[in-house]
Amino acid sequence: MKRQRVIVRGRVQGVFFRDSARRLAARLGVAGWVHNRADGSVEAVFEGDAGAVEELVAFCREGPPGARVEAVDVAVEEPQGERGFTVR
Repeated sequence: MKRQRVIVRGRVQGVFFRDSARRLAARLGVAGWVHNRADGSVEAVFEGDAGAVEELVAFCREGPPGARVEAVDVAVEEPQGERGFTVR
């Protein structure tokens, strides 16, 4: 079990970033959440199988079509038993 928090900067709001992350997380069986921050970035927490979490972090480095990712900050955290995946 692995948990990572990511903050994605660039043109990442208004390009279906959150919904794309939600759909991928559901497909991979990863729990957590994603939301837009007031500064224009997107923040997400991914918790689940290590390989699946890494796949979501890799998605964040590229983003969906229309996104322009400029930077991704990743922090490893202790798993907290997240259930489901939500867009906040």
